[in-house]
Amino acid sequence: MADYKRPTVSIVGAGNVGEHVANLIAIKELANIKLLDLPKKAEDRVFEVVKGKALDMKQMASAIGVDVEIEGYTVTADGQGYEPLKDSDIVIITAGFPRKPGMSRDDLLSANVNIIRTVSERIALYAPNAVVIVVSNPVDVLTYATLKITKFPKNKVMGMAGVLDTARFKTFISKELKVSVSNINCFVVGGHGDEMVPLISASNVGGIPLTKLFSKEKLEEIIKRTKFGGGEIVNLMGTSAYHAPGASVAEMVETVLKDKKQIMPCSVYVDGEDARFYEAYDVCVGLPVKVGAHGWEEILKVELSEEERAMWHSSVKSVKEGIERIKELKLI
Repeated sequence: MADYKRPTVSIVGAGNVGEHVANLIAIKELANIKLLDLPKKAEDRVFEVVKGKALDMKQMASAIGVDVEIEGYTVTADGQGYEPLKDSDIVIITAGFPRKPGMSRDDLLSANVNIIRTVSERIALYAPNAVVIVVSNPVDVLTYATLKITKFPKNKVMGMAGVLDTARFKTFISKELKVSVSNINCFVVGGHGDEMVPLISASNVGGIPLTKLFSKEKLEEIIKRTKFGGGEIVNLMGTSAYHAPGASVAEMVETVLKDKKQIMPCSVYVDGEDARFYEAYDVCVGLPVKVGAHGWEEILKVELSEEERAMWHSSVKSVKEGIERIKELKLI
């Protein structure tokens, strides 16, 4: 009998989101984990923080009786040290810069696409059969860049956005109605940003449409809070969220590793008949897709109301502008 080989998930970027993804994968005992990140410099010292975090999590796993391997690897900004990506089943990209004061949107795009280029080239070299999940922002644009740079089949690359946005939408519905989130069925699609599109016409609680449960004013209030859910947390903490994003990525990882065929909203490349149906061409944007062992397998075609379609077109236009901008800047 052949030896059992536990799946391997590699996470590039061991900041708040990356380490929370690793933590949840370990607790759920889904896979062995490899964390890759740059060293941290402080005055005259260099800290290999990623190795320390991996060791800390490995000891946590021992404390709760979980048998997974967790290793940390220090890499360089110019792409050295990525050999541990070899044999990864899934690679998650959380590496990237937040926008800083004085930094233009083009500066941010340039910095993050250059990071994505380095990482994507190493993924293609060392883990050519992996499913890639992009978390770095702007996620739809960077998912597109990852797809083009790796040259992977389109189903092998997807961005995490709609899973998180939908979780926020469910949270606010649940709090308002005092009902279990497990009874709430909804999707948030479109670009991951202020122009995301909650699909009200396809959403319900226990089969009852949202429009029967909320007044128009209350529903608009919940939608607004969902759209600015990330900003609300930044205003409270002074930094981006990481518990909910980490859990959202872990949910995607589990769906792939267990071949669950779960329907979840992910940022994916739209072409062919799907592009014609959604009127979205040569773009990565959030749509409900069936996710399984080989990545995403199928885009579901959801009929949009007239109002939803107008918001959808606006959202797609916004993402498309970002993609066109990185082309103009010759970043891909």
